[in-house]
Amino acid sequence: MSEPFYITTPIYYVNARPHLGHAYSTIVADVVCRYNLMRDRATFFLTGTDEHGDKIVRAAKNENLSPKVYVDKISGLFKDLCTELRIRYDHFIRTTDPAHIAVVKHILRKIYDSGEIYFSEYEGLYCFGCERFYTDRELVEGRCPDHKTEPEVIKESNYFFKMSRYQGWLIDHINNNPDFIRPERYRNEVLSFLSEPLEDLCISRPKTRLEWGISLPFDDNYVTYVWFDALINYISAIGYPDGELFKKFWPHVNHIVAKDILKPHGIYWPIMLKAAGIPVYKHLNVHGYWNVDQGKMSKSLGNVIEPLQIKNKYGLDAFRFFIMRDMVFGLDSSFSEESMVQRINSDLANDLGNLFSRVLAMAHKYFSGEIPEVDPVLEQELQLGLESNAIKTIDKFESAMENFEFHKALIAIWEFISRMNKYVDTTAPWELAKKKSSIKQLEAVIYNLLEGLRVISGLIYPVMPDTSAAMQKHLGMNPNENYYNLEILKKWGAIKSGTKLPKSVTLFTRVDLKKNVLYSRENASEQILPALKPEISLEEFNNIDLRIATVVHAEVIPRAKKLLKIEVDLGKKRTIVAGISECYAPEDIIGKQVIVVANLKPAKIMGILSKGMLLAAFDDNICAVGTVDKKIKSGNPLN
Repeated sequence: MSEPFYITTPIYYVNARPHLGHAYSTIVADVVCRYNLMRDRATFFLTGTDEHGDKIVRAAKNENLSPKVYVDKISGLFKDLCTELRIRYDHFIRTTDPAHIAVVKHILRKIYDSGEIYFSEYEGLYCFGCERFYTDRELVEGRCPDHKTEPEVIKESNYFFKMSRYQGWLIDHINNNPDFIRPERYRNEVLSFLSEPLEDLCISRPKTRLEWGISLPFDDNYVTYVWFDALINYISAIGYPDGELFKKFWPHVNHIVAKDILKPHGIYWPIMLKAAGIPVYKHLNVHGYWNVDQGKMSKSLGNVIEPLQIKNKYGLDAFRFFIMRDMVFGLDSSFSEESMVQRINSDLANDLGNLFSRVLAMAHKYFSGEIPEVDPVLEQELQLGLESNAIKTIDKFESAMENFEFHKALIAIWEFISRMNKYVDTTAPWELAKKKSSIKQLEAVIYNLLEGLRVISGLIYPVMPDTSAAMQKHLGMNPNENYYNLEILKKWGAIKSGTKLPKSVTLFTRVDLKKNVLYSRENASEQILPALKPEISLEEFNNIDLRIATVVHAEVIPRAKKLLKIEVDLGKKRTIVAGISECYAPEDIIGKQVIVVANLKPAKIMGILSKGMLLAAFDDNICAVGTVDKKIKSGNPLN
């Protein structure tokens, strides 16, 4: 039996609405949780909101609300965000929950009674935006590195946690457990910080300055510092100290945080756990920032991206795919709609969407929408390495997912999708369909293609659950039967011959990059057509040699997104390269009588000498090749 798996997001501070950074952290946790379900692990997924502190009081005052009414409102937005993003959490915690408050007080009392908390007067540089004291060396040109504001000097009496005495222990723990904090750059950052003397942590705020917080169990005149409160959510949510969930899941916990809260999670939290006699967490997984206009996205800097606006505009699975594919976990990444549109058009609509549509269309065209019966010997002979390639892809996927290298996992899947597209071109089902003697081979080819799609549908499940379910439905599978299980995915030949397949669907609609709006037939009439070109004389027109040609062969050009290599009969055969593969599969164009410019100067395109131009019209996501409505002898000119 696989060991359990516990994943947590940071609990989000409710001083403002959710933004892209919150969405990313939560989607990462959801992806990791779904992946562990693929491995048959018992999982627990925690997210929630952090609701105490100075900033909450200020934000509530700005909206003329009490802190309680305000936090209820904003916490609701974060919960709604999870629903909109298809996040499958097991518990949504709020630090205003009575059960959490009780655990915070229990741990405070435990550490206080052990002599690890003392009372003292302190003067320091305090950032109200971060709600913590800064040392001079942490500031950048005298300003808070996150909020770009100068901290205020505050002098007051408070309670302090003897964090400094654990500095040596924490350094040893990090060195003895190299993957305790990952990626490595953040482990090194924490060790660099620990190379200087560690100060004790101020863990209280006087009620004369702040009342919105958890009262100290040993002094009711103070509330708990927000970080000493918030971090404890990871254990209070699973029933510390005696709950069964705590016993089962805490030894296997993985935290996900952004790099701006590395210090509290990489220093405060493990020392708090050690002082309280609680085993330290297993992994701290740290990701970078989403940058907008070359700068960190931040509520205080006013360059926030609203995740639901993007999701509603481009679709949930496209949004989830983009942020998982374009950010290398641990590094910063830049967000732009242009980049997202390019991913949708290239990876989703063209690579995955076209492959799925082509294969399903051929299954319906050649076998009336049934998964064909297949000769096992022929099926093996005509795999052409698909099964072994699928197993290698799954192995790469597993390795990348275990290491939080999500972009590499998706790259591996898309390499297999490319392999599948090449398999179509190599086996040429449309040619096999022409001969009765090749029907058995055609059955094996279509079966293998459907099997490959089954593997792809399972591997994309963590990132694109809705697309996975849609693919499996149209492959005659029941998505509720756990077809995404990794062991099942590795068993080639799992789809059942004779299964009736629903008609294919468009998985992803191409997006107009210039307009940044979804293509749709409804708005086609409102689009502005290109201006007419300058007039030409009849003599100039007569120099254009337009002829009727019959397409005798067509194939996809490897590594070309839009191009088909077409062989036409113009009285004699010649090759033309045409940019129509996004609308026509090779089998769709063969046999058509088309109009070509026969006297266009030959040109090399993707290494192929193209002798002519095929006429076609483009309108949004539709393209139409120019044809004639009656059979005409090949090579005839248009007069």
